Amino acid sequence: MAKGLGKGINALFPGEDLVPSEKVEHISLTDIKPNPFQPRKVFEEEAMNELSESIKEHGVLQPIILRKKGSKYEIVVGERRYRASQLASLDIIPAVIRELTDQQMMELAILENLQREDLTPIEEAEAYQNLMEHLNLTQEQLAFRLGKSRPHIANHLRLLTLPEIVRKAISDGILSMGHGKALLGLKKKKLIPTIMQKSLKENLNVRQLEALVQRLNDNVPRETKKEEKDIFTKEKESELRDRFGTSVSISKGKDKGKIEIEFYSEDDLERILEILEN
Repeated sequence: MAKGLGKGINALFPGEDLVPSEKVEHISLTDIKPNPFQPRKVFEEEAMNELSESIKEHGVLQPIILRKKGSKYEIVVGERRYRASQLASLDIIPAVIRELTDQQMMELAILENLQREDLTPIEEAEAYQNLMEHLNLTQEQLAFRLGKSRPHIANHLRLLTLPEIVRKAISDGILSMGHGKALLGLKKKKLIPTIMQKSLKENLNVRQLEALVQRLNDNVPRETKKEEKDIFTKEKESELRDRFGTSVSISKGKDKGKIEIEFYSEDDLERILEILEN
């Protein structure tokens, strides 16, 4: 189980593990179809090859879970083992057959993937969103039941508001989640794809991208900017960004200053207000 999920997975959907009394059958791979509700889009080739080699040597050690669908079967849990078995040129695979509704299939597929540590940030965000929608949970309830912090959930969900080209770059590992969060701070949202390309072309790290976003928001070109923020102010901005999971700007004048905290929806505002109240 992925570090940090704790016992929340079983609290969300008990009975995910195999029951000792369940009968293990051997099903032909040609009779099995992928889970139509599978949230995972990327199956890393190297890892799949390693699993395939292990299966060739040791076989499939844990049965996959299927449900009957007409004359065929659909995968509920275990699509990686199924795909790796195909790579290993197996004819059959051990499986347990269960009667499950579409909603139960979706929940189990999402929960299985959340237990993995190699999900992309976008896949993780989509899993959180699907759980919230289909289990009718708030961000706070989901965070509690998964053993995650609410900012962790909120920061991932906000990635889903990025343009498709940026989400794909994060999914492909070209861009980090930190870069995505920095791009979310742009006030002119239509500039996000352009600034992403600039970041990639110039190989900007997250802090450099955050600084670029801040300059664009202030509408002050780099070459004409006369006064840089001191290190203390920059560090405090970074700390506040991490705490609130959104763009934060500290401005100092001669006699006074201001702290600006951005929010992107009513739910986002509620989240920030709760943090301020605690």
